[in-house]
Amino acid sequence: MVGFSGKGVVLAAALASSCNAFTQTTPTSLSGVTGSSSALSAAPATIEQVDKRTGKPTGTSFLPGEAIDRAAKGNPIEKAKLAKDGTSAFVDVYEYAAKIREGSMTWDEVEKADLNTRLKFVGMLHRDKRTPGQFMMRLKVPNGIVNADQMRFYADCVEKYGEERGVVDITTRQNIQLRGVKIEDAPDIIDGLHARNQTSFQSALDSVRNMVGNPLAGIDDMELVDTREFCNALNDLVSLDPETNTRGNPKWGNLPRKFNIAISGSRDDYAHTHINDIGLVPVAHAETGEMGFNVVLGGYMSIKRVAESIDSNMWIPADRESVVTLSEAILRIFRDESERKDRQKARLMWLVEKYGVEDFKAAVTKEVESYGRGVTVGDAQPLPTDGPFERRELLGVHAQKQEGKSRVGILVPTGRLSPKECRDIADLADEYSGGEVRLTVEQNVILPNVDDGKVKALLKEDSLGQDSRLKVNAGFIEGNTVSCTGAQFCGLALIETKSHAEDISKKLESLVDVDRPIRIHWTGCPNSCGQVQVADIGIMGGPARQLNEETGKMMAVPGCKIFVGGRIGEDAHLALEPYKEGVPLAEEVLVPELVEILKNEFGAKDKKRGFRSKVKSLIGRG
Repeated sequence: MVGFSGKGVVLAAALASSCNAFTQTTPTSLSGVTGSSSALSAAPATIEQVDKRTGKPTGTSFLPGEAIDRAAKGNPIEKAKLAKDGTSAFVDVYEYAAKIREGSMTWDEVEKADLNTRLKFVGMLHRDKRTPGQFMMRLKVPNGIVNADQMRFYADCVEKYGEERGVVDITTRQNIQLRGVKIEDAPDIIDGLHARNQTSFQSALDSVRNMVGNPLAGIDDMELVDTREFCNALNDLVSLDPETNTRGNPKWGNLPRKFNIAISGSRDDYAHTHINDIGLVPVAHAETGEMGFNVVLGGYMSIKRVAESIDSNMWIPADRESVVTLSEAILRIFRDESERKDRQKARLMWLVEKYGVEDFKAAVTKEVESYGRGVTVGDAQPLPTDGPFERRELLGVHAQKQEGKSRVGILVPTGRLSPKECRDIADLADEYSGGEVRLTVEQNVILPNVDDGKVKALLKEDSLGQDSRLKVNAGFIEGNTVSCTGAQFCGLALIETKSHAEDISKKLESLVDVDRPIRIHWTGCPNSCGQVQVADIGIMGGPARQLNEETGKMMAVPGCKIFVGGRIGEDAHLALEPYKEGVPLAEEVLVPELVEILKNEFGAKDKKRGFRSKVKSLIGRG
C-alpha cells in the first residue's frame, strides 16, 4: 500500500467490534529502551504504568522520575497528561461515540480535558469557538503519498457535513486534514483509515508530526536520496508499537511539545529542512563519496519565537538504521530533558541552546552508541560549491528519469478540496498515474508516472478545465499561494485566510506580470502555520485601523503584517521582521500594496492591456 510500511496496518475488524481493540498482554520488557528512558521503575507509584483498557504501557511510564516531577509542577497541559494518559484516548473516542449513538450522552457532555486537549492524541482537534461539536481530524501521510482509494475515502468521510464544513485540506506538511468530523462518526473513520494502511494516531498535541519527504522521490533524475523508506521507517518509530504491532506507540506518547522531522532528497530541499526540529540534508561524504545526511536542528515557528535550524555538525550515512537511530536518540533526549513548564520554550532549539551545539552533539553521539547498533555519527560534510542551485518547479508537466514518463503537478488553491474534487483527483490518478498521488508542502498534488502519450488527454480532462479550481498551468502567483486554516475554522486566527488568499492571488495574476514564481503565504495569527517567514511575500493577520468615511474616524479593522524576502531551497532564509504593519485587509487597500511590493521587490510589470481600468473594476467588485 502507498504511504505506510506493511507492518503498520491495524486490524480494523478488531477495532470495529470492540473499543478494547488494543487489549494485548502487557509487555514484560520494553525493547530498545535504554538509559534514562527506561522509566517503569523510576515512575512514582501514583503514575499508572500500564493502561488497564489497552494492556499497553502508558506514555508517562517511559519518562524518568525527574521528568515526571517537572511535569507535575508544569503547565496545565502537562498536568492533564499526567492525570489521564493520552495514549489510550482512542478508546475514549469509541466509548464516547457508542454513548452518543445510543443517545445516553451528547458531545457537549464529553470531559472538557478530553474534548479540547486529550483527543488530539487521536488527531482530533476541537475548535469550540468556530465549529462546536465538530473536529478537524489530522492524519499521518509519510512522504505525502496517498492513493486513489484513500482520496475517495476522505471524500466519503466529510461529505455528510455539508459544503461549508465538510472539506479536506492538504497541509504544509504534505498531510491530510478532514474537517467537520463528529465524535459519533470517528470510529468508522479510524477503522477505514487503518484498513487503508493509514492512521490519525499521534498526529497532534505533543507528538511527532507528519514525516515530510521529497515529493519527487524515486522519479527524479537529480535525486540524491529516495526519502520514502526513511519517512515510513520514522513514521513507524513514532506511531507503531513494536510490542503489539498496533498503531499508537506509548514510548513517544508524552513528549514536552510537538516535534517536526523533514528529510530532503535533493538540492531543491522540497521538504524545507530549515524550519524543522530535525532536518536531514543529503550530501555525500567528502572522502568516501558515500551518500548521507548533514543534520540541522531546531527550526520552528511560534507566536513568541521564529528560529531557523542550525548546523549540528553531524553527518550520518543515508541508510535506514542510521536515520532511525539518530532520530530516536534525539527524541529520547528531547522527551526526557526538555522544558515541561513554559510551553513556548519546550521546543528542541531551546534544549540545543541550553547544551551548546558541540555538547548536544556529544550527548546525541553517546546516546546513539548506547543502543549498540553499529551506527556512527560523523562531522558535517561540506555542501556543494559549484555555484547557486535553482530550485525547480513542481507544478506543470515535467519529464521523469523513467523513459517515457512525466510528472504532472496540479494546483489545489490553498490546499482546500471539496469531496467532488477529491474524487476528481482520484479518477485522474486511476486513469493516468497508477492510482498514486503525491502531496507537496505547497498544498498541491503531483500525479507521477504519467505516460508521455497520455499527457495531452490528461490536460483536456474536464476536472482540469476552465470551470475547475484545479489547474496544471497556473500562473506564477496563483500557483504559489499557500494558506493556513484561517478564522473560518481556527479560533486563534485573527483573519480569514483561505478565501482571501485564493481570491487575491487571482486578482494579482490579472493585474501584473512576473517572470518567476512568487510565493505568497497567508497565516491568520503569529503562530505562523502558514509559514509566512519562508515566503517571498508573507501576510500575517494582525491589527489595523482604517478611516471610516461615514464617521470620519479611524476604526479598528481586520488587518495584517506583511513580510518580504523569505527564501526556500538550498539558500533558505527566513524573513523575521515585518516589511510593513497595520495594513487593512480590505482589498481596495491590500491589493495595491501587494502590487507595489511586486513591482518594487520582484520586478513585476503592469498587464499591458487595460491595466488601470482593470484595477478599478476588480477593486470595485472586491
